[in-house]
Amino acid sequence: MFATLASFSSLFLSTLVMLIGVGLFNVYIGLRLSQDGVSEVWIGALMSAYYLGLVIGSRFGHRMIVRVGHVRAFAAAAATCSVMVLVQTLVAEKEAWLLFRLIAGAAMAVQFMVLESWLNEQIENEHRGRVFSVYLVMSGLGVAIGQMAITLYPELGLRPLILVAICHVVGLIPIVWTVRLHPAPQLPTPLDFGYFLRRAPAAILTMFVAGNISAAFYALAPVYVIGMQFSTNVVAAFMSIAVVAGLMAQWPMGWISDRVPRERLILLNGGVLTFATLLLWGWLPIPFWLLMSVAAISGVAQFTLYALAGSYANDLVAPDRRVGLSAVLLMSFGFGACIGPLLAGGLMRMTDVNMFYAFMTGCGLLLVATALYVGKANRKLMASNARE
Repeated sequence: MFATLASFSSLFLSTLVMLIGVGLFNVYIGLRLSQDGVSEVWIGALMSAYYLGLVIGSRFGHRMIVRVGHVRAFAAAAATCSVMVLVQTLVAEKEAWLLFRLIAGAAMAVQFMVLESWLNEQIENEHRGRVFSVYLVMSGLGVAIGQMAITLYPELGLRPLILVAICHVVGLIPIVWTVRLHPAPQLPTPLDFGYFLRRAPAAILTMFVAGNISAAFYALAPVYVIGMQFSTNVVAAFMSIAVVAGLMAQWPMGWISDRVPRERLILLNGGVLTFATLLLWGWLPIPFWLLMSVAAISGVAQFTLYALAGSYANDLVAPDRRVGLSAVLLMSFGFGACIGPLLAGGLMRMTDVNMFYAFMTGCGLLLVATALYVGKANRKLMASNARE
């Protein structure tokens, strides 16, 4: 098993370095624009533009990989991301930044597709779960390191953007130099959205809500913490604790979900998220220990949703439909990620920063309703699949 993991070390290293840049940028953009007096709506819009790009990139990325191959597609996408970050040091207009983030999101989608399709093609079934757990650990660890790196730049100038661009370029090096056999690209598969909506409505809705939560968290949680009169260092600690807690919960949650009906775990996550976030509505003093505790608890609940929804959907869909299912789930997550920051940012703009966690509570309630309402129907589908 160690030899198998070592053979993918170049992909893991690229993932780690690339996500360090992503984590740093997500924290930086919220803090910098908030410091400049930019409204929460604009901050949310920038994050939404990134995720809209992710959706767009998922549509044409497969075609690009088929045409030029995995390495060239990754190289082009990494160069595009680096340019889009650096150009923000030259152009100050927020409207232009929306376009830059849209293009960067599309390029990032291509990078994710290269890494994950590469792993999927070359992992044996008996090793798939463990290899992907390492991939997820590298992703989460990279985000956490990037978020903590903001403490190196207390003045929030333009230098963090340069480091973000460097991460995208350095992340390209292990891919280019890998000696592992490159995967053979696959032809695009047509998508039948109606089929997937009929077969796995709860999983798709859960993925949509997960996108809302994740994007709103990365875009606006720093704004919330600063609005509660905490320092930049506390912002970094808050964000990192949430991400690391979710990262550490991935393997145990996956192990449990193979033994407990997945809609029950979605129900549990929704309930935990609802009650934990109620504490941060602003109706009681928020000491440091409470803020960090809620960060850890809500981090577990929100960052394990993606894997739960994906596994749940695959339980309900025939094997020959799973390629199309992956694209639909990614698009559902991306659409949710486009909407979440705009909704949360609008609520915060109309009232105050406490509405960020009111939005999170609403997402938790929607997860609870989803699991309760459609869980019975989906269990019938799973029983039907088992009979077939």
